[in-house]
Amino acid sequence: MFKNTLTIGIVAGELSGDMLGSGLIRTLKQRASNIRFIGIPGPMMRKEGCEELYRMEDLGVMGFIEVIKHLWRLVNIRYNLMKAFLKLNIDVFIGIDYPEFNLTLEGLLKDQGIITIHYVSPSIWAWRYERIFKIANNTNLILVVLPFEKKIYDQFNIPCRFVGHSLGDLMPLKPNKLAMRLHLGINNESICLSILPGSRLIEVNMLSGIFLQTGKILKKIYPELQIIVPMVNCELSQQFKQIKNKIAPDLPIRLLHGKGREAMIASDITLLTSGTATLECMLAKCPMVVGYRMNYITYLLARKLIKTPYISLPNLLANTKLVEELIQDKCNPILISEQLIQFLKSKTKKKQLIKKFCELHKTIKCNANEQAANAILEVINVQ
Repeated sequence: MFKNTLTIGIVAGELSGDMLGSGLIRTLKQRASNIRFIGIPGPMMRKEGCEELYRMEDLGVMGFIEVIKHLWRLVNIRYNLMKAFLKLNIDVFIGIDYPEFNLTLEGLLKDQGIITIHYVSPSIWAWRYERIFKIANNTNLILVVLPFEKKIYDQFNIPCRFVGHSLGDLMPLKPNKLAMRLHLGINNESICLSILPGSRLIEVNMLSGIFLQTGKILKKIYPELQIIVPMVNCELSQQFKQIKNKIAPDLPIRLLHGKGREAMIASDITLLTSGTATLECMLAKCPMVVGYRMNYITYLLARKLIKTPYISLPNLLANTKLVEELIQDKCNPILISEQLIQFLKSKTKKKQLIKKFCELHKTIKCNANEQAANAILEVINVQ
């Protein structure tokens, strides 16, 4: 397809972006053998052959206050990246999510004549709608993963392609719960709760104690309860263990390395933070309660800025409250356990929710990796 090597700069700032990036890299390599990827990859992107100038873990900051604390370091990384990309004479840059970092970098590179593509829309429908103008100025194309997002960009004639979400392609419409329980060694007769306290250290520190206390309440009511806790890496596992030893040393749990998707498929109920994990839980067809806390100053700022009534992806996709979201002070063990117990008591409530999850699954099952790869190659060939 290309006479010379096509060099693509690429940056993923968190695990969900790493997952999208790895699928995109794999698909593009199938389409053309002479593509080089370089930038800031996560572990899955590195596995697909993306070269690293920095590691994704170097960008692991979230929240207004936390970003301010690390601002100079992030600015320095971005400046060095720009210089490296210009020296490499990259043909195109793809920023995967992580908008505060990537959109500015895209603008700097576009000013130098480099094609820029942003993959996953910032939450402009939730807060800071004016960012749409920055996206228009700084990118040649935006790839969106949620159906309602394309309509927003079309109103401003911003080049946009809805590609669906690769998780929708990866996960089956009807997961086999019994087979997954067998795979994970979970008793078919027991009630299973999966707990996902987050993929960042700050989330694990903020939420693990609350989630463990919830587990203690449920264990008293349901003695046969099995609790599984999938953690994304060893560092977070160790931190979670330390918190558990203080909060709930006698609570029997089983830690899993990764396997969050598998855990949710096998579980009867899930307690988790907001983010991509809520989409995975929806696709796993597992009833959930979303709990979230943040730095208090960050929360006050977010409350003033955020316009949407929802934070979880199932609710955003449905444009109604399908799953309970307990935020800040409402994120406490008593309220969380009450909501989780409702799914264990009412088979009808659970069945209705799973039916809705299936309907939403179909709206994002669009062969996303292929669609994203096609859109990128079209933009490159047009230029």
